Amino acid sequence: MKKPEFFVTPGYGEYMLSRLHYSQAVKIDDRVEISGQGGWDDNLQIPKSLADEIAQAFRNVERTLATAGAGWDHVVHINSYHVGGFPPEVNEVMVKLFRHYMPDRAPIWTEVGVAALALPTMRIEIRVTAIVP
Repeated sequence: MKKPEFFVTPGYGEYMLSRLHYSQAVKIDDRVEISGQGGWDDNLQIPKSLADEIAQAFRNVERTLATAGAGWDHVVHINSYHVGGFPPEVNEVMVKLFRHYMPDRAPIWTEVGVAALALPTMRIEIRVTAIVP
């Protein structure tokens, strides 16, 4: 097994590393794991619209995967964490974005309701595992 290689997403990831002492992604051999990505921008601002927050979280997953040399086409497992339950809009937006980012694959998905996430205004966090051949 190779030594783990850690990655920091430019922008918000640099803040997380300096303030909270954690990386956004790790690659071990062909496996990439990322930390949970919220729907924040580089200033940790969250959109008011839930659909916009979910879409931004997907973009942040993409950014973070890219730092480790991976992409959505390598994703095999998704965990999503949701505050406020699962109104129909949540799954509609999630599935629409799954089909957009992964049109030729359907990875496994675990969807979990939680009481709170790291930032008080967060309503979603997405964490993925990717295999890069």
